[in-house]
Amino acid sequence: MKMAMKDGKIMIKEADQTQTAVIKSWGSFKWQRSVQMFIGDASLENLSRLAKMVRLPQIIEETRIRLQKTADAVEAERVMDHPAALYRYPVKMKLYEHQTRAANMALLVFGLLDPERVMDGNNQEAR
Repeated sequence: MKMAMKDGKIMIKEADQTQTAVIKSWGSFKWQRSVQMFIGDASLENLSRLAKMVRLPQIIEETRIRLQKTADAVEAERVMDHPAALYRYPVKMKLYEHQTRAANMALLVFGLLDPERVMDGNNQEAR
């Protein structure tokens, strides 16, 4: 199986019959007949499924690891009892806990904060 990633899409070519059947069963990849390949989003779910099936190329594996770290940091923020603001948000009133949590998670998801530093609690310059 050959695999490439471009513009947030995963392209899979030359999958054997078993791999083809498994990829079709997921329902998240579409077969492009004109180029003879499966094309799907480079989401954490799709990349994790592919990683269980085959060894991912280095750049795709790094993307999967980065997405997993972000998801872990967002989950940690979600279950935190009393979240502290990870940034000085430009608002006049004090934010409620759920607003602080949502703003922190947005910074993580959009890549404005490094998930590893947030998980370690070393994000002092943002606070």
